[in-house]
Amino acid sequence: MGVARTPIAGLTMIRAISPTELQFAISKPMVCLVVQGEKHVTMGPHSYSFGAGDSLLITADVPTISQITRASLVAPYLSIVLDLDPSLIATLSVEMKAVQIGDAAPVRVEPTDAEVADAALRLLRMLERPASVPVLQAQLIREMHYWLLAGRLGPAIRRLGLTDGHALRIGRAVTLLRAEFAQPLRVERLAAEAGMSASSFHQHFKAVTTLSPLQFQKQLRLIEARRLMMAEGLSSSNAAFAVGYESVSQFTREYGRMFGRPPARDMKAVQQQSTAVA
Repeated sequence: MGVARTPIAGLTMIRAISPTELQFAISKPMVCLVVQGEKHVTMGPHSYSFGAGDSLLITADVPTISQITRASLVAPYLSIVLDLDPSLIATLSVEMKAVQIGDAAPVRVEPTDAEVADAALRLLRMLERPASVPVLQAQLIREMHYWLLAGRLGPAIRRLGLTDGHALRIGRAVTLLRAEFAQPLRVERLAAEAGMSASSFHQHFKAVTTLSPLQFQKQLRLIEARRLMMAEGLSSSNAAFAVGYESVSQFTREYGRMFGRPPARDMKAVQQQSTAVA
């Protein structure tokens, strides 16, 4: 699977020429427009299958398990991913006088609105003319957010722009967790970052992310450890210590529970799949 970050801030392209293994991540708020192929995403007890012409919306930092299920050399999986900007959403919502707010479900799938697809195509066309990117990207990103807010996903996206909303406040704590996940973090510090009491913070954190703060930190550590082993060749013990574990045996147990295989077997399976694809 190829992930290409573009010169346009917040815009990423994904391409795969074969179905992939399960991918584990804690996703940031974003929208994914599938151009070709199919994908399956699971969040907690909820599963979503979607393909060309569909959009996946994630409005909170939530753990997801995803898998590209249809892709080939002749018809690769192709998608466009745009990070959502809460401050831009808040500004546009005011200008649009939009008041309808969707439910708190952090993941949903809908058909891609024609205006959104058109704005995405014009963003991609800018890549063919690099000199246009610094001049035009801001207004086209703004337009893309506008059409997202005006379309099917608008009510759910508007929740991100609530300046006093729980999702935004929890988001501040999540930013701290992402930056310092390898360090011990007290709930009181995270709650203070969110401007909440410890008990209120714990309740709202789980409502937004589906995990407790400790579970969230643990998944961040395990996902990063897996990346270090796969992408940088670290041993399981070195990866465990790098992400903050003090016990390799505890790391191995928790890794196996999350990914379904202990580290050594998982790395061997990934290597075998890579060799088969090559």
